[in-house]
Amino acid sequence: MRLVTAAEMAELDRRAVEEYGIPRLLLMEHAGTKVALVARTLLEKERGRSVLVLAGKGNNGGDGFVAARHLRNWGIPVRVVLFGPEEEVTGEARTNLEIARRIGLEIVRGDQDLGVVREGVARAELIIDALLGTGFRGVVRGAMAHAIEIANTAGKPILAVDLPSGLDADTGRVEGPCMQAVATVTMGLPKIGLFLYPGASFVGRVYLADIGFPRALLESPGWASLAGPELVRENLPPRRPDTHKGDYGRLLVLAGSVGFTGAAALCALGAVRAGAGLVTLGVPETIYPILAGKVTEAMPTPLPAEGGSLSEAAVEPVLALAARADVVAAGPGLSTAPGVSRVIRALLQVDRPLVLDADALNVLAGQSEILRNAAGPVVVTPHPGEMARLLGVSIREVQRDRVRIARQMSQDLGVTVVLKGARTVVADPTRGVTIVPTGNPGMATGGMGDVLTGAIAALIGQGIPPATAAALGAYLHGLAGDLLAAETGGVGLLASEVADRLPMAIARARAGQVEEPLLRIDGGVGPSLGR
Repeated sequence: MRLVTAAEMAELDRRAVEEYGIPRLLLMEHAGTKVALVARTLLEKERGRSVLVLAGKGNNGGDGFVAARHLRNWGIPVRVVLFGPEEEVTGEARTNLEIARRIGLEIVRGDQDLGVVREGVARAELIIDALLGTGFRGVVRGAMAHAIEIANTAGKPILAVDLPSGLDADTGRVEGPCMQAVATVTMGLPKIGLFLYPGASFVGRVYLADIGFPRALLESPGWASLAGPELVRENLPPRRPDTHKGDYGRLLVLAGSVGFTGAAALCALGAVRAGAGLVTLGVPETIYPILAGKVTEAMPTPLPAEGGSLSEAAVEPVLALAARADVVAAGPGLSTAPGVSRVIRALLQVDRPLVLDADALNVLAGQSEILRNAAGPVVVTPHPGEMARLLGVSIREVQRDRVRIARQMSQDLGVTVVLKGARTVVADPTRGVTIVPTGNPGMATGGMGDVLTGAIAALIGQGIPPATAAALGAYLHGLAGDLLAAETGGVGLLASEVADRLPMAIARARAGQVEEPLLRIDGGVGPSLGR
């Protein structure tokens, strides 16, 4: 599913009008109708009948006027509270305001008297937020800010038009008051900010409304997308019955040091559970006896060590193992010893796909430009702290605009970036950016990233292009965590248990048995919700 910025959506709207001759009034009519359909569904769930529409002066408010008209025509009491003088409502929004007046809708000014907002909120069973649209940036102030606070504290369900007022459509940032919606109806194509935190915690269930844009516009190429089960169906078809382990990749994992044997075991487990055919686990010889007893499906191999970590003497045997592998994963629990740095730098000269995580990135802190000259394709999987160290910036800067940071690094260095966290961001110079909607707070425990590293490498070993494998691996990893959370309640999830759910995640996604990140509303203008 393509995601768009506010500017991209505005351009699609312009092209629909100027190139295809679709009247903006018709697009607004369809948008408001879809909002009304979802509102009716929510009302049935709430067993209520009364609606309050909070409307701004722009096109978002125009959608609200249309929704209010349809709800009234369906026999549902509706009241509209307008923020701003009526003479400042222009264009198609003005046309729909005048229609609303003529059919007898009650429209009052909320910016002049917050008392009417409090009264309307108290009387309503559902609030429709049509205050601010995709062009909003910054902080909501004044009467609108107070109205948002009144609505949020009333305990009434809120339905947002296009996106909750106060949310940045491009970044998901929320820098002031923001509507806390139970559902959002977004028009044409979903906006990227709906799926990035903190904004994602304000949108509720996302409905994607077909408002009449030509299919050619909606399917035109974009740089951002939302991961879904189609990634699995398109890239991991059922296996042929006449295959063998050699068909599914020979993987080398370099991981572990004294005190971090679990990281090595989990990375190998993630690789095996994601379908790798053969996994060699290269570890410092000092911890080899532990891993030899701990890991059964992978093949532990001792490597020269010093002080519990890989030594410089490990470079040659590592290069020999890498030459026989289809893909190399390195980093979990390796430490930042000098020998580790030498091994990682040597691997960058090997013409093999590399998946670098944790200490394989930490030893390159402040020297990320080295990645630009790697001999083979590189996937890096940093969490925000590792990303900050790698680029020499603060964690706050990374988290403030995760998409921009990941995209910029990917383009500057020519690598695929998997920026982990709530709504993992996968960026690739040619593929663009993919937002991963799977995963849950129970996965905020040690070892999860080690499993993900192994899973991504395993998918590359099965012949999937690195950028696709990165997005697919992150999606499946999060889905496996979601399946586990559904079983256990979502607290105390173990990384090994998430790895064990990877085969189930693959099977569920193939069979279409996973919840879609948004619900489409197609066709129809009557009082019934489309599929």
